[in-house]
Amino acid sequence: MAQPDRREHIRTALNARVRVTHDTLGQRDFATRDISDGGVFVVVEEDDFMPELGDVVTVQVQGLPVPAPELRMTVVRQTSDGFGLQFAEL
Repeated sequence: MAQPDRREHIRTALNARVRVTHDTLGQRDFATRDISDGGVFVVVEEDDFMPELGDVVTVQVQGLPVPAPELRMTVVRQTSDGFGLQFAEL
């Protein structure tokens, strides 16, 4: 039986490129799957970049005409295809 969805915020599909920076894993670019007022899901395809739950990373959207702000986010979920991040200020 599927577990109930406990998310507080409505998710919106979003395919964007983001740069994720981690203190020990380094920096990589990934695609996103969705975004909400609370955070974003980052898709990881066959990569060894998988931060631990509770780790804080810096995320910056790529490909915009001007540099996007760098946001601190916390890893709150891990799946076989990526990880969920929550805005650290929440």
